[in-house]
Amino acid sequence: MDLRVADHVVLGANDPGKIVEITVDGKKMKAKEGEKILAVLLANGIIINRYTVKRKEPRGLFCGIGQCTDCAMIVDGKPNVRTCVTPVREGMVIETQYGLGKRGAGDVGD
Repeated sequence: MDLRVADHVVLGANDPGKIVEITVDGKKMKAKEGEKILAVLLANGIIINRYTVKRKEPRGLFCGIGQCTDCAMIVDGKPNVRTCVTPVREGMVIETQYGLGKRGAGDVGD
């Protein structure tokens, strides 16, 4: 399922660009090189990026401009990466973040 807008009434046709493959929670998916990780996730129906430390509540897109931490995920082994401002590149491995992430580096808030 691809929820990207192929032909926008104002912006016009979406240029497909170079297609790369990334892995999200063990699942391979295609992405346009340079588009933001969060855009790829949303286009594929993925709306949860992380779970909070204290209450284990799901979080996802909130501000979309890198100011909050709701879209933080583990990217290539590094926790707390803001996916709304991080561009996709070939071979990225992205994982849902639970609490502080695997390395426990810094609280991303609740």
